[in-house]
Amino acid sequence: MKHLQDRVTLHNGVQMPWIGLGVYKVKNGEEVINAVRTALEIGYRHIDTAAYYENEEGVGKAIRESGIPREEIFITTKVWNSDQGYETTLKAFETSLQKLGLEYVDLYLVHWPVKGKYKETYKALEKLYKDGRVRAIGVSNFQIHHLEDLMADCEIKPMVNQVEYHPRLTQKELHAFCKQHGIQLEAWSPLMRGEILQEPTLVEIGEKYGKTPAQVVLRWDLQNEVVTIPKSVTPQRIKENADIFDFELTAEEMAKIDALNLNKRIGPDPDNFDF
Repeated sequence: MKHLQDRVTLHNGVQMPWIGLGVYKVKNGEEVINAVRTALEIGYRHIDTAAYYENEEGVGKAIRESGIPREEIFITTKVWNSDQGYETTLKAFETSLQKLGLEYVDLYLVHWPVKGKYKETYKALEKLYKDGRVRAIGVSNFQIHHLEDLMADCEIKPMVNQVEYHPRLTQKELHAFCKQHGIQLEAWSPLMRGEILQEPTLVEIGEKYGKTPAQVVLRWDLQNEVVTIPKSVTPQRIKENADIFDFELTAEEMAKIDALNLNKRIGPDPDNFDF
């Protein structure tokens, strides 16, 4: 990983950039258009949205207006819980595609493991994949037992599992399980919505390299072979988040960051949520 546009090859051969821009809670319209435009100008080629974020239109507009060939940009979106089920997922996908104004999506994810529904939902994703409407499919917020349950019946193994992942929630067992099965782990909220950035260990490591605590965490993600999608609407921060390819953490520093784990979530627990 030497460059912002470096990619990991998913188990079906599709290449996914290691770093992307997340747009959760970014307002549709000018705010999201400007954030995506800025990211693409800096060199990002991976944008992560979701039906639930209600900003797919703005994301699509920025992509279409960027002048960058569509095949160079990796776009993820997700089916929301209220749309889960086979037919409703297929409909939700058409809505997302229409809002994005694109002909296909690079990665389509089941947003949460809604009990009694996620298997049917995933079957719809398999159909979309076979029909060539999406280049890769996967899940989000799935624990080991959800993945085992899904893989007992699915035809196509998920290519990605996007989960809450940061130094306070290192998810080692889940990461190992995903690696073992060729499922790429991806981090949402890698900076813990800013909560982690005062952590003395990260400040100290950052000072050594002339980097911010955020850059240290994102570098830690990459060295752990986790795709990461930090969210920001500030041009300077979007640029800063991408500037992590000119230093490397030592094994000792990686271990120090690992040791910050408290199994602490800032988002919902996938085993105990009610949307």
